[in-house]
Amino acid sequence: MKILIAIDGSQVSHHEVQHALQLVRNGLQASFVLANVQEAPSTYERLTAQGNEEMLANVAFGAGTDALAESVRLIEQAGVSYITEVISSGNPAQSIIELVHLHGCNLIITGTRAQSRLRNVLGGSVSRELIDDAPVPVLVVKLPDPILSEP
Repeated sequence: MKILIAIDGSQVSHHEVQHALQLVRNGLQASFVLANVQEAPSTYERLTAQGNEEMLANVAFGAGTDALAESVRLIEQAGVSYITEVISSGNPAQSIIELVHLHGCNLIITGTRAQSRLRNVLGGSVSRELIDDAPVPVLVVKLPDPILSEP
């Protein structure tokens, strides 16, 4: 099985990778595609770069690589096969779906943050878009509730 893990470098992403590795420890035969999608440059960044698109792409690629670093470390320690993908600029959900097709992934693992219902209605979320539009199952991983996690 090939699993795409959407990584943004947050604590939620770290938990996603730990969950995926637990699946492997429990016997799932899997390899991973670790994917990071950077937001499009802001107007300020574009003005500062003075039209140097290559510089903007390099900065975005570096930021994406940094966001993946901890996940890569965890997966290498576990000895699981993986590849990385950094998309320098794009719609995160659509870019992830394109990567699913490109790499023949069977599952997407993504995280979610607690958001207010109003924010979900106004802006939605990447995880919600993936649930609605992805051609494969989507596993949404939440951070454990600290109250429920205490012994």
